[in-house]
Amino acid sequence: MTLIKSISGIRGTIGGVPGEGLSPLDVVKFTAAFGTWLKSKNSGRTIVIGRDARISGEMVNRLVVGTLQGLGFDVVDLGLSTTPTVEVMVPELHAAGGIILTASHNPKQWNALKLLNAKGEFIDAEDGAEVLSLAESPEQLQFEDIDALGQYTQRNDAIDFHIQQILQLPLVDVEAIRARGFVVAIDCVNSTGGIAVPKLLKELGVLQVHQLYCEPNGQFPHNPEPLPEHLTEISALVKEVGADLGIVVDPDVDRLALVNEDGSMFGEEYTLVAVADYVLSQTPGNTVSNLSSTRALRDVTEKHGQRYSASAVGEVNVVAEMRRINAIIGGEGNGGIIYPGLHAGRDALLGIAFFLTHLAKWGQSMTALRASYPPYFISKNKIELTPAINVDVLLEKVKAVHAAYDINTADGVRIDFTDSWVHLRKSNTEPIIRIYAEAPSMTAADALAHRIMTLIEQLAHG
Repeated sequence: MTLIKSISGIRGTIGGVPGEGLSPLDVVKFTAAFGTWLKSKNSGRTIVIGRDARISGEMVNRLVVGTLQGLGFDVVDLGLSTTPTVEVMVPELHAAGGIILTASHNPKQWNALKLLNAKGEFIDAEDGAEVLSLAESPEQLQFEDIDALGQYTQRNDAIDFHIQQILQLPLVDVEAIRARGFVVAIDCVNSTGGIAVPKLLKELGVLQVHQLYCEPNGQFPHNPEPLPEHLTEISALVKEVGADLGIVVDPDVDRLALVNEDGSMFGEEYTLVAVADYVLSQTPGNTVSNLSSTRALRDVTEKHGQRYSASAVGEVNVVAEMRRINAIIGGEGNGGIIYPGLHAGRDALLGIAFFLTHLAKWGQSMTALRASYPPYFISKNKIELTPAINVDVLLEKVKAVHAAYDINTADGVRIDFTDSWVHLRKSNTEPIIRIYAEAPSMTAADALAHRIMTLIEQLAHG
């Protein structure tokens, strides 16, 4: 059983003793700490919550709602929702903050509390540290007496509101999409994308939608992380029905992966690249992605005469860097699109609307669009952590071996070579070291990643 506390929220496997998994006691403790922290900000007494469709969601929801009411907060429950929808609704309802009950791409035994401030954005590391400190100080938790308990209301229109906000964006061209008569296949991994994505596609004027795993029952039919090895069924469906493209989202609908008309992968790294290319062609501005993302975004940004910057991994870090350089579009190479013109969070629904507009105006196929971008390939690997591995010491050793190269240590260790790079970092969401390598061919990227992984094994046991 595992419990991980990071800028990505309080995340763990359901069950086990408190502190080892995400037990009911942990849910109450961290919810109470977050609510007490919000009270200190004096930003209101309303909190918005929403959840993905994973099996433990209803149980966790009840614990969170009761705890927040005990703290004196009025709870607005969006029910089955998406992460970006909750982010949109927090400022819309002038709430003090929000909690999203989702473990994103993690398997079904996981769940998490993702914590939002009054802007509908993830709390930063400093604020998170305060929440974690309060969680370990039960005497500071501020529950109310009987006459000050919070109220509970439900909203079932939040996804519809979110979609309407997207449709009103000047860069979303419904008429262009409708005119193309797109045939689309979708895989929503039996979570809340199964509610939101078909609604959005209908509003966008998509001609035909072939649905795969759109029943929001939390029974994930495959690993929910939208990586190529998990998407064989949607790939086959795209070819079978003659779709123009396939669309895949993760359980909480903040990541977007795309499938070409021939069943090949567009590449989740290129979701952001393509959307940024479209946005920059219409409205000049700077871009940001994290250190583990493809160089192609930098190339596309510079093609439009704009500035690119890289941040540490993590949505909150990307948003902070976007604010620093006044970026108009940004995100992460895992298929996460951040467009501050709507809200400062990853949003697959927004990404779908922008991408379909781009593809409609492009006028050619998915494979032709993909071929128009710089050809980079990323090999994404991981090493399971054991108590014997001291990650910090290990990364220092790797850095020393490559001292002659350009090294960035803003988040782990990234080493830039002439036409390739490798990034090593401890994950915020899983007990692993991630090793990402990019090169002009998949063979070269895999070779670079495996060389570094072999070096890590040697250094760890040498």
